[in-house]
Amino acid sequence: MVDQSAVGLRFTPVTAAVEPGRLRYFFETLGENNSLYRDPAAAKAAGYKGIPIPPTYLFCLEMLDNEKPFEFLTALDIDLGKVLHGEQSFAYHAPVVVGDTLTFQSSVASVADKKGGAMTLIVVETAVTNQDGVHVADTARTIVVRNG
Repeated sequence: MVDQSAVGLRFTPVTAAVEPGRLRYFFETLGENNSLYRDPAAAKAAGYKGIPIPPTYLFCLEMLDNEKPFEFLTALDIDLGKVLHGEQSFAYHAPVVVGDTLTFQSSVASVADKKGGAMTLIVVETAVTNQDGVHVADTARTIVVRNG
């Protein structure tokens, strides 16, 4: 079972490029047709230096380009079959656009037992910086581990 000793554990940084083809595929999957996300001129007219990404795309990038996407499970000795997705959040500090290269640095922010130890909630926070070293976003995800 994961305990408080996991708090502060950092994982291998992940570097990912914001590529137009992958982003288009993401939009096609969602049925997103907003010209802001498809037309460079519309993006520039809205004040972006390029086509922006939608908020949830950061999780996709981090997972797609991660050589060890389940590193946190291995490091914390968690069985994937006992994991549920809790919640996720995003705080953007600067726009992320096509052409950016992002670095994701994740760490365990908190561990809490619930339901008398029947489940453990693990919050993993990630700081995201771009190719210029600008801190563009913070994400957080809660991983629910069913114990027993």
